[in-house]
Amino acid sequence: MLGSRSVSASWVAGCQEAVNFDGGNRMLGKYTSLLILVCGIVCSATVQAKELPDFTDLAEKQGAAVVNISTTQIIRNEQNIPNVPEGDPFYDFFRRFAPQMPREQESQSLGSGFIISADGYIMTNAHVVEHADKITVRLTDKREFRAKVIGADKRTDVALLKIDATGLPKVNVGDPDKLKVGEWVVAIGSPFGFDSSVTAGIVSAKGRSLPQDNFVPFIQTDVAINPGNSGGPLFNMNEEVVGINSQIYTRSGGSMGLSFAIPIDVAMQVSDQLRTSGKVTRGRIGVTIQEMTRELAESFGLSKPDGALISSVEKNAPADKAGIEASDVILKFDGKDVNSSSDLPRLVAAIKPGSKVTVELWRKGETRKVTVEVGEMKEDNMQARASEKPDESTGETVARLGISVSELSKDQQQELQINGGLLVEDVKGSSARAAGLHQGDVLLAIGNVQIRSLAQFNEFIKQVPKGKNIALLVRRDDSASYVAIKLDEK
Repeated sequence: MLGSRSVSASWVAGCQEAVNFDGGNRMLGKYTSLLILVCGIVCSATVQAKELPDFTDLAEKQGAAVVNISTTQIIRNEQNIPNVPEGDPFYDFFRRFAPQMPREQESQSLGSGFIISADGYIMTNAHVVEHADKITVRLTDKREFRAKVIGADKRTDVALLKIDATGLPKVNVGDPDKLKVGEWVVAIGSPFGFDSSVTAGIVSAKGRSLPQDNFVPFIQTDVAINPGNSGGPLFNMNEEVVGINSQIYTRSGGSMGLSFAIPIDVAMQVSDQLRTSGKVTRGRIGVTIQEMTRELAESFGLSKPDGALISSVEKNAPADKAGIEASDVILKFDGKDVNSSSDLPRLVAAIKPGSKVTVELWRKGETRKVTVEVGEMKEDNMQARASEKPDESTGETVARLGISVSELSKDQQQELQINGGLLVEDVKGSSARAAGLHQGDVLLAIGNVQIRSLAQFNEFIKQVPKGKNIALLVRRDDSASYVAIKLDEK
């Protein structure tokens, strides 16, 4: 009885009646505690059995819409001998005696995908089909089709494929915003080539930002994801796709309980553009941002470390034309809260280029609103590298910061395209070292006040109360960012 996964309600009710009866008949009193204990264990087992999820219906109904994707890449060798220059003494030796390499070799890889429309549109990861010369899609009924890439977007790692078929089973699309941390989710895919493999777990976190992935608020799960699962669907318990399994964190090459999925709403927005035009257009405003810390928030007069801190503004970019400045903190973009710096790139990218949006920002202790006409992000949009560090010179020590600085020469300022600024020549103070200041850094501003001269800088430092955090805008190589430093009391 105790081993059964279900217990009848009448049996449990009988236990209760027996306990009630025993309460009025002391002859059975010595069995009361045992009977209550047994009933409690059985009832507990019944509740636990009801709470265990059942994935069988989901796997049966949705599995048919999940496909195996195999790709072939032709690697062409330009010559049949090792890459040795003709003038090398060993060139003739290799030409005559070295094993001849084939001119073409095939490289194969596996992945997963899922059908989003009955007429043959399939979604997967961009990295699954990248550089592929041949793509084969295999359905669960063993039919195979040659697939065409409609479009792929590297920034979100989403690709849209098309096969020549109709009447196909398709997935139901869910709402990732309704996902809750801790709820059950299921992945179906082809790990290591094992088709239609089902794994389950829970949502570990939402809105994860990963390095080099600024446009995707990843869903983190502990679902077992392995090579070959990439591009496969992540389902909720309503049998709806809520994400595309895209990345894993691993030290061994296999699953370690840390997997990341692209929210399906992000993927569908991308696929709609790929289907319409074959490419994805994104908005941009031309700013460099950094995360707010409590120390930086204090230095700018903010009550909490929310928003995206602007460390630099591209000249003549939409933000510059709208009057946004370095040291501004963007709190809202197009009416949506910017809780962290990672929120802003996604919000901006989602806006259609040419649209005008309202930006709420924090500047000099007060909230302001500006209107920005969003520009278009170019795929080849890269920041130009800055000039090399200026030459070193003898500096003056700023005691409360524990650093030695010097003014830049006119030539150095012109080379760096700045007015003013101070060169860090030595870092001695523990607070400055902890903040990450290095020899060769250039100090551009304190908060939103541009540094014009050493005298001005020293005067400003003297007026800062003891133990107070200040925000220094620091330029290093080709980028600038704010660091928070707590001043020495003396």
